[in-house]
Amino acid sequence: MSQPDAPAAAPPGPDAKARARLTRSAAFASIAVALLLAGLKTWAVWRTSSTAMLGSLADTALDLVASVATLVGVWIAARPADEEHRFGHGKAEALAAIFQVLLIAVSAFGIAARAAGQLARGQETAAATDGIVVSALAIVATFALIGWQRHVIRQTGSVAIATDNVHYQSDLLLNLAVIAALALDQYLGFGMADPLFGLAIAGWLLFGAWRASSEAVNHLMDREWPEEERRRFVELASRHPELSNLHDLRTRTSGDRDFVQFHVDLPAAMTVAEAHDIIERVEADLLRHFPRMELLIHIDPEGHIDMPDNPLVENDEFARLEPRR
Repeated sequence: MSQPDAPAAAPPGPDAKARARLTRSAAFASIAVALLLAGLKTWAVWRTSSTAMLGSLADTALDLVASVATLVGVWIAARPADEEHRFGHGKAEALAAIFQVLLIAVSAFGIAARAAGQLARGQETAAATDGIVVSALAIVATFALIGWQRHVIRQTGSVAIATDNVHYQSDLLLNLAVIAALALDQYLGFGMADPLFGLAIAGWLLFGAWRASSEAVNHLMDREWPEEERRRFVELASRHPELSNLHDLRTRTSGDRDFVQFHVDLPAAMTVAEAHDIIERVEADLLRHFPRMELLIHIDPEGHIDMPDNPLVENDEFARLEPRR
């Protein structure tokens, strides 16, 4: 059954073109910051010989590659549905996020290997002031980027930008760790500080990679909505007394689009026109609350059972609620 446009009174969020502009602006900002910081940190590594600073540089270099991947992902995801991708291209964002996660993991293992070698050799650092100044500048630039990314995430729900944001949040700690390592090493004489902080940075990056991967994997695997969101959806549908026995509810998210389908019972003697009018009203109401949703409703005659031995299909979602309003 065709899906009507959401009512004008609904809070629509940005349209497709506005969303594309926002996500691309965040990706371009990320690339610009990564280029700036890569140049500064390359100079700082040459001046300090610090493993912690090298780890920060490696992370920034991967930030640059990941940000380019993010830009490609959000650009593809913004393309409208076509004959070969009738559900759109939203999963391109999740693929970009997974690519970022793999880069983060590779970076972490490389930093850990470097730190272990430095512990074995007892290598010293130099020029702490230069490294600290560069790290402080990196913190300022990263704060500005994170602020803009969060604005874009609130407006668009982009999983690729959200993953990039998680990575740049970890950069704040990385730069603070570099400052602490250089200060402890050269000002307080704790020679093992730099490689130990390098190992800590590697561990933090691996944790960030694991954390950032979960939402992207959920999108790729078509994971169901969180239970509280599913329940809210069913509660809204239950406000239509014409409907009964809402079952076979399926939900997923791809990029910035939500996809929902379910079966619902209507009287067997009802005409097609009457059933159509009811479903149109239900769709319009649900889309007002979930404006980024694509909705498919299948009508069953009352008493019809498709798969009696399959509770995933036949469980009545209305029955799980409090008495219907």
